[in-house]
Amino acid sequence: PRGLPPDIPGLGLVPLRDAGDPVVVRLILGPRSEWFGDDAVRDLVRARWEVGTESNRTAVRLEGPALRWARDVEPASEPLVVGALQVPRDGRPVLFLADHPVTGGYPVIACAHPADLDAVGQARPGTGIRFRMVGGSGWR
Repeated sequence: PRGLPPDIPGLGLVPLRDAGDPVVVRLILGPRSEWFGDDAVRDLVRARWEVGTESNRTAVRLEGPALRWARDVEPASEPLVVGALQVPRDGRPVLFLADHPVTGGYPVIACAHPADLDAVGQARPGTGIRFRMVGGSGWR
């Protein structure tokens, strides 16, 4: 149709979805998944999360079941990558977007596929988020 921009690969357009459908985010475990028990990993992918009101351009704080650490000590602080899914002591995961600091002593249970982050960044508070674990140690 006339007036529409050409299809530009990598433009970051997010496919339309029904308002009630959750945003599906692909994950790989790590780099600190060993700080969590099997129940936390299971809850991560089985639960329906919602974008919390404490979200901003740096990160999306998720509302849902608390993910418990399996260790009592905090890990050393280290750099975060885009898509890091960090779990503070309160168990409410935080998914980091384009601006990302260091971990601040909270473990990163998983990392999100970069192609799924645009949809998360556009999600409003209350929007559902579902995680799907994918195999392999990296993105293909």
